[in-house]
Amino acid sequence: MQSRPNLVFVLADDLGYADLGCYGARASVSPHLDRLAAGGITFDWAYSNSPVCSPTRFALMSGRYQYRLPGGSEEPLTFARMKRAPGLLGFPPEHPSLPSLLRGAGYRTALVGKWHLGTPPEFDPLRSGYEEHFGCYGGGLDYHSYLTMGGDRDLWDNGQPAPGSGYLTDRLTDRAVDFVQRCARSDEPFLLSLHYTAPHWPWQTREDEAESRRIGSAVQHADGGSVDTYRRMVLQMDEGIGRLVDAMRANGQLDNTLIVFTSDNGGERFSDSWPLIGGKMDLTEGGIRVPCIAHWPARVPAGRVSAQLSMTMDWVATMLDAAGVAPHPDWPLDGISLLPMLQDPAQVVPRELFWRMKYREQWAMRADRWKYLVVDGHEYLFDLHADQRERANVARRYPE
Repeated sequence: MQSRPNLVFVLADDLGYADLGCYGARASVSPHLDRLAAGGITFDWAYSNSPVCSPTRFALMSGRYQYRLPGGSEEPLTFARMKRAPGLLGFPPEHPSLPSLLRGAGYRTALVGKWHLGTPPEFDPLRSGYEEHFGCYGGGLDYHSYLTMGGDRDLWDNGQPAPGSGYLTDRLTDRAVDFVQRCARSDEPFLLSLHYTAPHWPWQTREDEAESRRIGSAVQHADGGSVDTYRRMVLQMDEGIGRLVDAMRANGQLDNTLIVFTSDNGGERFSDSWPLIGGKMDLTEGGIRVPCIAHWPARVPAGRVSAQLSMTMDWVATMLDAAGVAPHPDWPLDGISLLPMLQDPAQVVPRELFWRMKYREQWAMRADRWKYLVVDGHEYLFDLHADQRERANVARRYPE
């Protein structure tokens, strides 16, 4: 009988704070995630490590602030920049990671979906602890042709071009379900990182295959989409998560599996972040505050809400703690384990969180109810418990 928990981390891409029903969505697009929330915990004050993709993903791999990456990663580590400078921009294979530490402790490990932390051969997810990878290396690709904005096909199966066709979100779900079913035939616990590209641009549903997203050889993203298309993308991702949960339930894996769902940063063009302002690329709340759900029937009480300040990197410490695996002593974690809060959602640990972003020279700090923000040299102080929309700058009222 397996005693150590299975670990499933589901990451959406550019999902807005209020895009899910359990976070106040205006449309019914997330019935399966809402059921996970009802059976587990939602976090009111969950933050991403960055308002853009790759820095958050570095934190999710390392459990540390992304600024510790040599060269600094507060700037977006875009796929194109990684290709131009593979020796600098990517996740260093020698750095201990969540999958490498768990794999060393007997866990099976798989990344299904988006990597966006460098390109092979220097920066391959298979060199950073994952036994298998099915998905893309870069930031965004067409959901039907798998072409990037540069016109290259970017769908891979363990380093080889992945054949076949189909809606990308569905193909990622298929591989995730296949992985948990294979794991069910052994007593080994597993880590599944399921990193969807949805609802990142180009905005396409499974019904939009006939819609061309190409102009010349490049895939476009700025001239398409709608609120309805975006919502259907979220719904189709939610359907996939429902299929995965059903598979684990059928395999008898669900009760002893910690499932975490969140987003890599705040929403973009068609997302809903009410009552927050801003979005992707901003250190306002809409850029970094994200929905976050944790579900673990064997250990986590149902239908609870946590007021704990949390950040993406905390889930590395939490999952290692849940698995009984120590972090590497030479690479201390910046994140904290949320396991005590999962078991007792009323527990709240005071802490401070920090961000910086070269775009618009942004800096931010969160402590208790306060948020300090600098944008292009202008200083702001907000009482988020009273003013989530960051409209009342009280810096002069509370200079201390």
